[in-house]
Amino acid sequence: MAKIKPFKALMFKDCAGDKKELVCPPYDIINEEQRNALLEKNTHNVIRLELPCGNEPYKDAAKTLKKWLDDGIVALDEREGIYIYEEKFKVKGKSYSLKGFVSLVRLAEFSEGIVLPHEETLSKAKQDRFDLMTETGVSFSQIYSLYMDEDRAVEGKLNELSERKADVSFTDGEGVTHSLWCIYDECDINYIAEKMADKKLYIADGHHRYETALNFARANSKDLSDEGERTNYCMMMQVNMECDGLVVFPTHRVLHSLESFDEKELLERCDNDFKIEQNLPLAEAESVLKKAFEKGEKTFAFYCGGEFFTLMTLKDPAIMAEILPDKSAASQNLDVSVLHSLVLERLFNIDRENMANQKNLFYTRDISEAIDEVKSGRANCAFLINPTRVTEIRDVAAAGEKMPQKSTYFYPKLTTGLVMNKFREPKE
Repeated sequence: MAKIKPFKALMFKDCAGDKKELVCPPYDIINEEQRNALLEKNTHNVIRLELPCGNEPYKDAAKTLKKWLDDGIVALDEREGIYIYEEKFKVKGKSYSLKGFVSLVRLAEFSEGIVLPHEETLSKAKQDRFDLMTETGVSFSQIYSLYMDEDRAVEGKLNELSERKADVSFTDGEGVTHSLWCIYDECDINYIAEKMADKKLYIADGHHRYETALNFARANSKDLSDEGERTNYCMMMQVNMECDGLVVFPTHRVLHSLESFDEKELLERCDNDFKIEQNLPLAEAESVLKKAFEKGEKTFAFYCGGEFFTLMTLKDPAIMAEILPDKSAASQNLDVSVLHSLVLERLFNIDRENMANQKNLFYTRDISEAIDEVKSGRANCAFLINPTRVTEIRDVAAAGEKMPQKSTYFYPKLTTGLVMNKFREPKE
């Protein structure tokens, strides 16, 4: 099923500077201020390539890359390999370790059921990535996928191969330690490839990048099944779905610029479908949501200002089969499906297009930001939600369906620039 392949990664050389000053977070979560701060630390930061600026940003990225290649700032690895990548981090005082491996993966249409998406994408973002790939001939960041490894054979091999000192290791500004092991032994690579051959890959993060890679391959290859064509592969980080280090944060919904908003009327209209508990202390919102999550309840904290919130708990999950009859049970039972279908769409008339354009809502994983936006008057209200479970992501993808945008936020994000996939020379 999944076809993995070693490759010669494009990597920063020692002359470029400290590795932690050369990498960056994913381009789509970096603002201009953060971009400038990265470049102040090191002008060779990969953000110059991954998120170029100017009147001709993609051409400028290609020129910069060519110069760095000529100057030896970046260079291809001497041997083909796969790259074990680990992130060690803490969330609320608890330590986690996320470990997987980066390799090339042969592109497959979603209809083949080998690589499976779980979220909707935006055309604008895909065009941006396509234009960057066209000019530079490089993918600077890896797609993040999950696979089932019931006997933990792959995970066991990765742990065995990473017992030695890492080839690269550093701790970033958020306290996340990134480590990389370069694996060149043909027997080890073949073992992992054989174990992965019968697995499906569920995209965790990087839907836009995967669809862009597909579009790019279609435009540059006559046959997507041609294993000798470099553009028929994408660079992917692959992690065991049962890994104890998988952390998914919730993404809260903040509503703003509503033509009319009446809290009392909204709660009255929700009364048939939801159990309503009002005047709960705001300071307890996270702990109350956590208890509901552990019980498997479909629950939201509805906040309109002040020091109290309203808890909304779905009375009968069976109603979702009536609301979304064409969807699988996996999609029907998602917290975001309940919120979007029964509240945002039905009561606020915020449809899919509105959500995509963020006309009347925006998303944040920071509960404090959601609350502050409402307290300041910049937003009308906020719905604080629980995270999507990893098993739910798998089940929705396996059903051939997609979740609404911003249904998941895997933490921490994979860093960009440790390894890059160069498939042709940058344009002149």
